[in-house]
Amino acid sequence: MEMSGGQKGQLNNIEKPDSVDPGVLQVLDYAYKMHRDIEIKIEQPEFTSLCPISGLPDFGCVLIRYKPNDKIVELKSLKYYLVQYRSIGVFYEHVVNQILDDLVSLVRPMFMEVTGTFTPRGGISTTVRVEYTDKGK
Repeated sequence: MEMSGGQKGQLNNIEKPDSVDPGVLQVLDYAYKMHRDIEIKIEQPEFTSLCPISGLPDFGCVLIRYKPNDKIVELKSLKYYLVQYRSIGVFYEHVVNQILDDLVSLVRPMFMEVTGTFTPRGGISTTVRVEYTDKGK
């Protein structure tokens, strides 16, 4: 693997994004489905993953906003799901898409948005946002 600065090396301890197990996520019934729509906002201000090129840690805040149909995500399971990324080498753009895909497939919301705001590296700040809308609603 080509490293920055012309160094050659092997990054041995970085796992690939497909090693994240979405099976840890659990859902609960949204008991007020027939009464009203709500928006749920979940913030993980201490999100970490690894740069897949350098192996250095990336830090950021992941914000999940959604309008549930009949299921909501159980928060403790979401915490265990997100903490798996600490040893995963993944680009910012990919991590927000993977989180969205995993949550949408389980919760099946009317709307969901995942935003990652990552701390500056090399003087560059990055924010990545992706959304899902149930077109049938």
